[in-house]
Amino acid sequence: MEWIGAGSLAAWVWLLLGQGFFWRTDVRMPARTEPERWPSVAVVVPARDEAAVLPVSLPSLLAQKYPGRAEIFLVDDGSTDGTGALARALAAERGGLPLTVASPGAMEPGWTGKLWAVRQGIALARGRTDAEYLLLTDADIAHEPDSLRELVAAARSARLDLVSQMARLRVATFWERLIVPAFVYFFAQLYPFRWVNRPGARTAAAAGGCVLLRADAAERAGVPESIRHALIDDVTLARAVKASGGRIWLGLAERVDSVRPYPRLAELWQMVARSAYAQLRHQPLLLLGTVLGLALVYLAPPATLLAGAAAGSAVAAGCGGAAWAVMCGTFLPMVRYYRQPWWTAPLLPFTALLYLLMTVDSALRHHRGRGAAWKGRTYGAP
Repeated sequence: MEWIGAGSLAAWVWLLLGQGFFWRTDVRMPARTEPERWPSVAVVVPARDEAAVLPVSLPSLLAQKYPGRAEIFLVDDGSTDGTGALARALAAERGGLPLTVASPGAMEPGWTGKLWAVRQGIALARGRTDAEYLLLTDADIAHEPDSLRELVAAARSARLDLVSQMARLRVATFWERLIVPAFVYFFAQLYPFRWVNRPGARTAAAAGGCVLLRADAAERAGVPESIRHALIDDVTLARAVKASGGRIWLGLAERVDSVRPYPRLAELWQMVARSAYAQLRHQPLLLLGTVLGLALVYLAPPATLLAGAAAGSAVAAGCGGAAWAVMCGTFLPMVRYYRQPWWTAPLLPFTALLYLLMTVDSALRHHRGRGAAWKGRTYGAP
């Protein structure tokens, strides 16, 4: 018991100091100045059955106050809820940036649905505009009126090929408060933003809800054809751009929000489980290592604290308590970013247990032939 507590504490000391300061939430939009000439931008929005969120998200894109030329291309990917018609009606009612609604047609083998829609949107944009930048944004993402302007200014000022912001996800219900901040915290732990933004580092990641990409960088990286099979498309996109010599940047958003609700545990469980095993490259050994790692890092601290106190072992209780304290301290900045009360930070071990179970469930679904399921489509390992 003492060794488990000591190992957990050692792991947390290393995470605190040696994992790119992943727990800090001060990686925001880089310094920027307005360019002398504003480049043209094509906004590509893949959408499948998004009628519930479009009335909030699409008007925010139509209302962008961008000094240059910008046009929106929404690709209605086989929706059955009137997504395309609603998008046209919103554009006619609200005005603003020009909107084109298109259908991607039948999906070719080897593609995931979202990337197939993105491909058609990019092709349409290239055929109708001379856009220097592509803004790839999900249909559930709402942008403040100056969002596009700030993204382009940052990309031009820092000479970046890809600028991505991790949209602030909705946190309103009990389960959202418990799981959503931890989701972003775990993502940053896997892909520390400071490492992502370092040109010479191998770490690459993006947040698919908001990605500004230079059109020539996309062509150089062969995007989206080169990543057509990706289930975790945002990270794969960033890797392709960085591997082709592009400079990328990822940070937390201040003026970009997801409006998609996840009111119940079932919706959040599905969000995580659909791609968790793909993140582990569908490898059973990686799954085993992840389960053991989560148990040592997140479950062992409170367990050794309580067991050590019950058994009268000051060493076990002290190591467990210290590890739990470090864990809470690293989680607090994310809790504050999401404007949640401080006392939710000590609940992270319970949330980690849920994520462990979601990951195992993701693997079970894959081995039962259900793979990654999302909006009526199921994908196996590429």
